[in-house]
Amino acid sequence: MLKPPLQPVSRPPVQRWVYSASRVLVRLASVVAFGMRIEGRDRIPSQGPVLVCANHQSHFDPLLIGLCSDRPMNFVARDSLFRIPVLKQVMEFYDAIPLDREGNGLAGLKETLRRLKRGEMVLIFPEGSRTHDGEVSPLKAGFLTLARRAEAAVLPVAVDGAFDALPRHRWLPRPARVCVHIGEPILPGDASALDDAAFLAEVERRIRASHGEARRLRFQSSK
Repeated sequence: MLKPPLQPVSRPPVQRWVYSASRVLVRLASVVAFGMRIEGRDRIPSQGPVLVCANHQSHFDPLLIGLCSDRPMNFVARDSLFRIPVLKQVMEFYDAIPLDREGNGLAGLKETLRRLKRGEMVLIFPEGSRTHDGEVSPLKAGFLTLARRAEAAVLPVAVDGAFDALPRHRWLPRPARVCVHIGEPILPGDASALDDAAFLAEVERRIRASHGEARRLRFQSSK
């Protein structure tokens, strides 16, 4: 017997208003501070579960990618960040999902799956950690199960320039142009025709292709 789909979470009006207002403010700040440009917003599915898979260049990435979409975007973050006062309250307000990277991370994965099944968007970084050199690292395969069980579209996204703005060894940002490119999503029907190895390879190929486009856009913008 088929289970009825979970209903999307209804956020309080204040949370919805603050989310929309802060997204506009962050967009303006990103344009001023980083000359931010976004390409491919029309490829974001307008409804249904979406697992956003992006490369990871800096702590700015969830903000930069989240502002690309008019739909609310949940994101997964390591649970140690939730132990920092003020940051914990901010992340909880924006519906971040804590993930225990030292343990099995099962609670975070279950919550991610729950939100996807409600038809929401969730941002993950399948490289597992921030880049050391600005390039895309090989992806870890854990997200494949989430995508398949939630029957979610997988949306490849890439950021370029955030590594120059705030690499992992710096605490304060520096001037840099930042661009985001959104690739073509892999729909559930297309994913079902692929085994895990081919599915993983295709997601990685699309993220790398988007990264190349983001880099092209970035240097094109600087001319």
